[in-house]
Amino acid sequence: MSKRYAIGVLSFLLLMSLVIQPVSAAADDLPLNGTIPETGTSSTYINFEDGVTQPVYSTEEAIIEELMVETTVDSDGTGEKDLVSIRVMRPNTEEGIQVPVIYEMSPYRAGLDWSVPFFDVDVELNPVPHPGKGRGRGPNAGPQNLGNLGNYYVPRGYAVVLGESIGSGEATGCPTTGDYNEIMGTKAVIDWLNGSARAFNADGEEVSADWTTGNVGMIGASYNGTLPNGVATTGVEGLKTIVPIVAISNWYDYFRANGAVVAPGGYQGEDASVLAGFVATRDNAEICAPFLEQMEEDEDRITGDYNDFWAERNYLPGVKNVEASVLLAHGLNDWNVKTKQFAQWWEALEQHGVDRKLWLHQGGHSAPGGSIWQQEQHRWFDYWLYGLENGIMDEDMVNIQREDRTWVEQENWPHVDAETTTLYLTGDDERSGAGSLSNAPVPNRPHERQELLDDPQTRANTLVADPESDHPNRLVYTTDALLQDTHMSGTPEVSIRARIDEPVANLTALLVEYDENDNARIITRGWMDPQNIHGEERSISIVPGRDYTFEWDMQPHDYVFKAGNRIGVVFIASDYDYTIRPSGGTEISLLPTRSRLILPVAGGKEAFNN
Repeated sequence: MSKRYAIGVLSFLLLMSLVIQPVSAAADDLPLNGTIPETGTSSTYINFEDGVTQPVYSTEEAIIEELMVETTVDSDGTGEKDLVSIRVMRPNTEEGIQVPVIYEMSPYRAGLDWSVPFFDVDVELNPVPHPGKGRGRGPNAGPQNLGNLGNYYVPRGYAVVLGESIGSGEATGCPTTGDYNEIMGTKAVIDWLNGSARAFNADGEEVSADWTTGNVGMIGASYNGTLPNGVATTGVEGLKTIVPIVAISNWYDYFRANGAVVAPGGYQGEDASVLAGFVATRDNAEICAPFLEQMEEDEDRITGDYNDFWAERNYLPGVKNVEASVLLAHGLNDWNVKTKQFAQWWEALEQHGVDRKLWLHQGGHSAPGGSIWQQEQHRWFDYWLYGLENGIMDEDMVNIQREDRTWVEQENWPHVDAETTTLYLTGDDERSGAGSLSNAPVPNRPHERQELLDDPQTRANTLVADPESDHPNRLVYTTDALLQDTHMSGTPEVSIRARIDEPVANLTALLVEYDENDNARIITRGWMDPQNIHGEERSISIVPGRDYTFEWDMQPHDYVFKAGNRIGVVFIASDYDYTIRPSGGTEISLLPTRSRLILPVAGGKEAFNN
């Protein structure tokens, strides 16, 4: 049976029988029905039934306001503070009733300027001078169907605020691809909702947000989910929770990998400056041209090194300031915003004790499908914005969709039983094409080398096919047929001892599952610029023909290899869909017995024992 409650200062004495607790109260102390105001002076009116708020208000009567919010930044150098444009959709409440806010900021709401050119990737790589000295899109997506947020949440007692990020649509300023300016522009709306920033209507009249409790939850996918990550690191007052979906935690890892210039899947040649140009849809956008030119220089496609430009767009160091809870969702097969983005964010949140949950699904660059995810969001906002106890924080932290599309709960991620497991390479297998992977160390054979030639114009799915045949442009190493299902959970890594006959190259590792008929499926992959042998911050010159040990990570994953199939690692040089594509022909000579594949596997090496 549902109950409706109106709570306010004037009616408090009439409602003494209703248990009222602050949002910060322990979950066990919160009532199953009713409203939990942030303070005794807040007033709310909701219908809480079956563990979630139910529709109370009419969308037809919703109040809609188009406003401009004053920020604290001047990204276009005009001498005036940037303004961001917002649409407020809120319930038509009785006077004195206040509601929390679900907020999405986006640079995509006015569309994209597709006239901006991509970088040419069919170019030669750039060796650094000897001795080397280091230099000290987001996801392209169309506008979201944002009516869904308002249609769902406004009837349930929430306001929905949709914003246009600086430099886009009706906003002023210039896009800067996730740096301080964009984060402060996004934060300003939360400040206004909590009384510490100004907003104006079309007539220039200042408008207050006296209709809100000040409790804000941010949500969004892709770029729209990345901005909440950045804003949360400011510790802004009023931001109670964020729901970042397929979102970025470090922009360097979106456009680079271990010093290599890489592309988001499907957008070869994109970079931070290109993305900023795409979303510069404001009037008089030409004012942003000098800033975009400076971005192009600072992003440094020459060395691919991590520098101050990327440090300004790395949210991981700021996790120590996060006060908001986090409901994180990511596609395990997202090759636009790659899985490293969620994995390193999740790890940092754990290190700093942030309240959090994680949903991993089998799709790509999208939210989890189906009503189950909508229900999770709804319960999450009810708990964190209205303070309604619904048991969501008593459940396992992680939900993972397995390969058969069933959902399983997990205590944490990576799986708590995952152990770092080393598989050793040998290249003298009796099979003609593939070397072998085993969980037992192998004798060092320093004179038994294997070579591959760079072929940048051949795609990876072709290079991993038919593992038993010789192929000049790849090296393949596989396990024996697995005797049991083998669960990998975490970040695979490779370490190879190799020489390169040129001063620069691409290095790519592909983790592959081969079925009983040798059909190949690429599970994950990783890239490296060998000049970044000492880290992503600094390129050094490498000497052609000299042996080095190169170590790099692949994209994190959670995958169950089936019994009867084989696990393979395939080494190539350039990766057609992701890396720069030079003219080709570079030779990489590898020492298999001094090379390793490191997998995080549930049960460790015992999973590979006969």
